[in-house]
Amino acid sequence: MKKVLGSLFALSMLVGSCGYESSSITGWDYNNKENGDFQKLPFVEQETGPNLVLVEGGTFVMGRVLDDVMSDWNSVPRRVSVSSFYIDETEISNLHWLEYLYWVRRVYGEDYPDVYAKALPDTLVWRKRLGYNEPYVDYYLRHPAYRDYPVVGISWKQAAEFARWRTDRVNEQIMVREGLYNHNPNQVSDDNFNTEAYLNAQYEGEKRKDGIPWDGPNSPGYRNVKMEDGILLPRYRLPTEAEWEYAAYGLIGNSLGENIIERRQWPWNGHAVRNPEERYVGEMLANFKRGRGDQMGIAGKLNDNADVTAPVYSYWPNDYGLYNMAGNVSEWVMDVYRPLTFEDEEDFRPFRGNVYKKLLRDEDGIVADKDSLGKMVYVDVELKDAANRRNYRRADNINYLDGDLESQLNLNGGWGTVKEADGQVEPEDESNSMYEFGQTSLINDRSRVYKGGSWIDRAYWMQPGTRRFLDEDMSTDYIGFRCAMDRIGSPQGLGGAY
Repeated sequence: MKKVLGSLFALSMLVGSCGYESSSITGWDYNNKENGDFQKLPFVEQETGPNLVLVEGGTFVMGRVLDDVMSDWNSVPRRVSVSSFYIDETEISNLHWLEYLYWVRRVYGEDYPDVYAKALPDTLVWRKRLGYNEPYVDYYLRHPAYRDYPVVGISWKQAAEFARWRTDRVNEQIMVREGLYNHNPNQVSDDNFNTEAYLNAQYEGEKRKDGIPWDGPNSPGYRNVKMEDGILLPRYRLPTEAEWEYAAYGLIGNSLGENIIERRQWPWNGHAVRNPEERYVGEMLANFKRGRGDQMGIAGKLNDNADVTAPVYSYWPNDYGLYNMAGNVSEWVMDVYRPLTFEDEEDFRPFRGNVYKKLLRDEDGIVADKDSLGKMVYVDVELKDAANRRNYRRADNINYLDGDLESQLNLNGGWGTVKEADGQVEPEDESNSMYEFGQTSLINDRSRVYKGGSWIDRAYWMQPGTRRFLDEDMSTDYIGFRCAMDRIGSPQGLGGAY
């Protein structure tokens, strides 16, 4: 991680001794205190966060590669494009989650013990009624022998909350590294660094410096860092289904010019799941279940050397340098599941699951104070906010084009409630009545997609185009996750701007 703030302070000295850069549209000087000191600070490109790898975006055929063995018909091939983005090199490990738990207990444990309780993985997912898995229940999360193994027993909601926490810890470390804040391990309750709270002037903390030098109107000579400065990183989040699948294929290593040489079935070339290279010939390329009763092979020649999961740096990375994009654990992605998603989604950055939010403000438009945990309060966009919009009309767009009118009705006996702003019908309950959840289907607006095969799956599920779903509050012993981050600016990076 490179330092960027030193040049900002140097700039304040530089502009005092030489000419100013001026606006190409108004002619007024930038960084001139006689001019109101509108600042244009040095910026090269987005810093790469810890454990992230830049995945250069592009077009690819998303969806099923082989026969639909399960007859789900939920992954019809379709050409889409994804923008460049960052994704974790590895799955989130037990050690990473223990670091998270330690922080949560240290900050919230005394005043809000329920926050810590909600962050705990469900270790009981290992239990099988006719199998002895108690050692994993007792030791898999906390014993150092498993510290580098992927964390499991994590629900989609827990994974999403971890990503939000990680955003704040990484940005806090940047602020400490750049000399703006003192390292403070004694933060408690709402007195903890939160990126959104800081940007909205709701966090003070233990500042080492007053801020960035600034001689603007009514200024004391310093100001807080702003998003416009390019110092703070964008949010960590779960990858979208399209991003995950694109990253898993790693087609950047399988193309010549604008031609993809061979459409991949796996994150590697060929049809086999064993390494064909002479040095490693016959060794498994991923951790999966080879056949009934065969989790790892025979003694003396363990085929994948893993009875359950394997360390996150096991096997060979794909052409993006990403480990275990096939096998080991399946992984949560952001999307809400629908079997016919590919018929409705956009072909650029496809995603189903948008629920638009806004900061809570009072009647005067002033941003509300942060909550008792130190986080900003967000609420759904209201109908009146989108009354004159053409690109969306409501906050919750999960059901958009999902049966159109029928998906908005309560089909179990009522027509729902008509909203005054646009005449749209809202269901009377939170379930998706169209799918008769719990009667004929397990699909609703809380069903989240998970991708890839796991240690307990046959090789079929390791194809990146396969897709399954689970309720966002549930967890298993074979689903983990990794985080992603938006790439801001040039899709190539490292001087590849157009």
